[in-house]
Amino acid sequence: VQLQASGGGLVQAGGSLRLSCAASGRTFRRHSMGWFRQAPGKEREFVAAVAWSGGTKVYTNSVKGRFTISRDNAKNTLYLQMNSLKPEDTAVYYCASRFGDISLAEYDYWGQGTLVTVSS
Repeated sequence: VQLQASGGGLVQAGGSLRLSCAASGRTFRRHSMGWFRQAPGKEREFVAAVAWSGGTKVYTNSVKGRFTISRDNAKNTLYLQMNSLKPEDTAVYYCASRFGDISLAEYDYWGQGTLVTVSS
């Protein structure tokens, strides 16, 4: 599976962005997917994940109620809708996939990252 993240950019605090992650490979619909982020000088952290079926979604506490993860298996695409953005959301965002059940940490494939910058 190859992953290509896009949709990052510069936005003011309170604004919105939608990240996309295009996946190649015929097994996408059997992969659970996740978003991670890494802010400057910090370790990479989990943001959200969605099960292969799309039925189970998990979020880190700091984005609950503001971010929504979704997937379109017909288009082999993962999304992250980010609303009410805060300066502390500034980071490089990575999409990741793994075969099977949802996970908060263990992923097999990673995209290249897309930069999100939120100005105050």
